[in-house]
Amino acid sequence: MTVPLRAALYLRVSTARQAEHDVSIPDQKRQGEAWCAARGYHLAETYVEAGASATNDRRPEFQRMIEAGTTKPAPFDVVVVHSFSRFFRDHFELEFYVRKLAKNGVKLVSITQEMGDDPMHVMMRQIMALFDEYQSKENAKHVMRALKENARQGFWNGALPPIGYRIIAAEQRGAKVKKKLEIDPLHADTIRLIFRLALEGDGSTGPMGVKAIVTHLNARRIFTRDGGRWGIGQLHRILTRRTYIGEHEFNKRTKAKELKPQSEVVVVPVPPLIDRETFDTVQARLKARNPKVTPARVVSGPTLLTGICYCARCGGAMTIRTGKGGRYRYYACSIKARQGETGCEGRAIPMDKLDTVVIDHIEREFLDPSRLETVLSAVLDRRQERGERRREHIADLNKRSAETELRLKRLYDAIEAGVTDLDDPALKDRIEGLRALRDQAKADSERAQALLDSSTQQVITPQMVQRFAATARKRMRIDGGGYRRDHLRAFAQRVEVAEREVFIKGSKGELLRTLVAVGSGKSADSGVPSSVLKWRSGRDSNPRYGFAVYSLSRRAPSTTRPPLRMRWKAGSLAGGDGFRKAREHVSWPA
Repeated sequence: MTVPLRAALYLRVSTARQAEHDVSIPDQKRQGEAWCAARGYHLAETYVEAGASATNDRRPEFQRMIEAGTTKPAPFDVVVVHSFSRFFRDHFELEFYVRKLAKNGVKLVSITQEMGDDPMHVMMRQIMALFDEYQSKENAKHVMRALKENARQGFWNGALPPIGYRIIAAEQRGAKVKKKLEIDPLHADTIRLIFRLALEGDGSTGPMGVKAIVTHLNARRIFTRDGGRWGIGQLHRILTRRTYIGEHEFNKRTKAKELKPQSEVVVVPVPPLIDRETFDTVQARLKARNPKVTPARVVSGPTLLTGICYCARCGGAMTIRTGKGGRYRYYACSIKARQGETGCEGRAIPMDKLDTVVIDHIEREFLDPSRLETVLSAVLDRRQERGERRREHIADLNKRSAETELRLKRLYDAIEAGVTDLDDPALKDRIEGLRALRDQAKADSERAQALLDSSTQQVITPQMVQRFAATARKRMRIDGGGYRRDHLRAFAQRVEVAEREVFIKGSKGELLRTLVAVGSGKSADSGVPSSVLKWRSGRDSNPRYGFAVYSLSRRAPSTTRPPLRMRWKAGSLAGGDGFRKAREHVSWPA
């Protein structure tokens, strides 16, 4: 008697929609079981891959089957598929895994494409794999073309919407329902709060960075859409996502998360959550805080205009240049310094001269209380309008909470009266949904009320303006020469130097924040940390090279490497005890 061959049945469909319809996989299973029974195969295992592409091997059931098929002894002798395209749609990967299974004595067979083992049939299988790969790429091209056209018409293509939006049915086209995004009232306030913290802070501090906003949200139990805690990467993506100004970018990245050319990106119009001015200001702040662009020493360095001085001709940064052994210092265009006049014809200006021009202009034009009130009046008016809108929004949230509470009460009354069946599975989901809606509305209302209270406490009085002007005028200059940059940055965030003009640009919001801080007795400093390097005398992340080399000399001699030759040079070296007041040199013998 012959022992029947053991077979493993592998079933796959490409999309979750096909799996939900539950048609293709049962049909593949029925045909596979009938095929095995007709040939007397014993069906040892069935692997079902619902909604996975065959263009790669990132498939859990597929990997489980390969792992089982390559163990010794293998639990099956044959892998049965409906067609080779169910196994793989990449001719190279198909041959790789076919040969990997064959090394362990496991054969791949197709129900609809039966092949032998001779070279002719192997060549035919490879040709069919090439056609399957070509067809897969063609289908992907046509699907992407349809998705891009759907996006151009302003419809949503079915992915998870960004936080602050939800999907709604827009119109019916035949059997398909076209969908769009609308603002989600439950989470829209969280997005607005994030941008407000990045732009203005929470009232007690200035504009916050990404890490500070994450800490602020998690400490106040303002969680994400799924109830989790915020992370730095997630929040940075929110702050840089153009969807929130009404421009959702579709087809921006490849499957490998690489950026596509801008010509391939389709902008889908959606309802904006954030105005463009706020978004652009936040992007500028993020760029300025990026240590790859502007190091932290820009804020704490000794130069007044470091990091904010630019050439008006080319837009390049103006950096410090010295002459006569450091006796003279200039602001000079960095593009011209690196590339010469072919890069930029910008000029160099003495540092003390430009500093004096900027400080004198600010003192003359801005440090007058009446002038300050005029400049800040527009900002205060906008804040007042924002406060009115916030009050209306709080009233809407309270109304929504009360209506939800009333619906819950009616539902409880129906349960007590015996009208509703307690065993109804939808009843529990309904109650939990109403409770979540009520609790979220209450939390949003309390949070908005707290923000309103903190903003209304920041009342700008004439006395505060006069105190700020007097303090800034007094502290702008330091006795004995020099300036205070923390007060300067309240008025000027960008200084552009032209041939005969100097343009000073600043933010009214930053000026108002500094005014409130000084008026309440706090420092105007933005609090950006310094990046000045410091030696550490301990044996830690900043190693002492004298100690490291000294320990090398204590190692046992090596037979494959000549011994180290030490040469000492007398002299004192500033640093930790590890240097032992000597400089140590290490060299290999010639």
